[in-house]
Amino acid sequence: MKKFHISNNNTALRPELPFLTAEIPGLGGQIKTIPADFVVEEIPRYEFAGTGTHVYAYIQKKGMTTAELIARLGQALRIRKFDIGYAGRKDANAITRQWVSIEHIDPEKIENLNLGGIKILDTTRHGNKLKIGHLKGNRFTIRIRNLKLHLDEAEKTAQQVMDVLCRRGVPNYFGRQRFGYRYDSHILGETIIKNDIRQFFDVLLGRPDLDPQEEFIEARRLYEQGDFEAAFYAWHPALRDHRKALRVLMKNGGKTNNKALRAMDGRLLSLFVSAWQSDLFNAVLVKRLPQMDTLLEGDMAYKHENGACFRVENPDIEQPRCQTFDISPTGPLLGKRMTELTGPAGEIENPILDNIELTDEDYTRLKRFGATGGRRPLRFQPQNNDITTGTDDHGNFLQLQFELPSGCYATVLLREITKQDE
Repeated sequence: MKKFHISNNNTALRPELPFLTAEIPGLGGQIKTIPADFVVEEIPRYEFAGTGTHVYAYIQKKGMTTAELIARLGQALRIRKFDIGYAGRKDANAITRQWVSIEHIDPEKIENLNLGGIKILDTTRHGNKLKIGHLKGNRFTIRIRNLKLHLDEAEKTAQQVMDVLCRRGVPNYFGRQRFGYRYDSHILGETIIKNDIRQFFDVLLGRPDLDPQEEFIEARRLYEQGDFEAAFYAWHPALRDHRKALRVLMKNGGKTNNKALRAMDGRLLSLFVSAWQSDLFNAVLVKRLPQMDTLLEGDMAYKHENGACFRVENPDIEQPRCQTFDISPTGPLLGKRMTELTGPAGEIENPILDNIELTDEDYTRLKRFGATGGRRPLRFQPQNNDITTGTDDHGNFLQLQFELPSGCYATVLLREITKQDE
């Protein structure tokens, strides 16, 4: 099992993800200075029929997560959160526009809602419930402020970077937000799969020196001292899973076992496991970055048109399709359904995965937490791009507009332009 080297410096937990455009200087700057600086609009996967038992509402929210939006809608409409469908999760510190669906409801009930931070923009009907993945992509309008460069120079430099990204693709890294505010979600995911329950709780509830949020440090310190009851009361009541786990530990005399793990929300545990998959994918992409847009023998190529994959036997024949962005090399999403690479492509990827040394029991746990496995393209291509500059009441800004496929991170594109992490 891989050992976890966690130092007293929180930056040690953050990965070093190289830039594709490292030779082009960064603009620096800040995003999300105000919510209006980061606007996201969903692009549905399919056209809505206009008829059907499911009412679709196009909602603008500000300053809240999608989970908060669903909770507030459920409370206001007196329906279960489970009965509200949505296609994707959106950031809190932004203005986002997304569709939700509710079956057997009067559209006027939704249209007449008056909730702070929530605005109903449109309603229609369709024949099925919206589900995660019913999303073609997202349209972004992002303003970067406090730039290191003059606006004219910043615009030219940003366009230079965007030209490379449109030609070669954006490295399809999983973004920083995938791994939690302490950058430890992937570590928690590995402890789950390796069934190292003690290590799981030590990372989840302890390590006070690695927590940048001062309000949690005392609870973590008490856990490490073995005072589980005091730690229980030190955690904020909103952190129910932490408190549930501590309650089980108190009953068990401090013994960590699967019962304590089962006290946690299964969806949260699945997110940790997914973060571990994401970390492994990022590690492979780092190795493949110089050849991110080059097919190798033994690759599994991704068809951007429909998401299907096929084995590359003759890269010279397939490479022209790669250059036109019809297909791309892929990286691993670990699990039983993941197809292993062969040949020169496998020589790069397989040693990283082999180092994990998964057992049959580990694969069983992967499946239990929804990590069935697959392949993910190593790159994505931004569409309908536009770069402008301007000035408003908050000062000068560089504005970027672009569309990205579902599951791709705008912050990964932004870091290529700013040369800094969010």
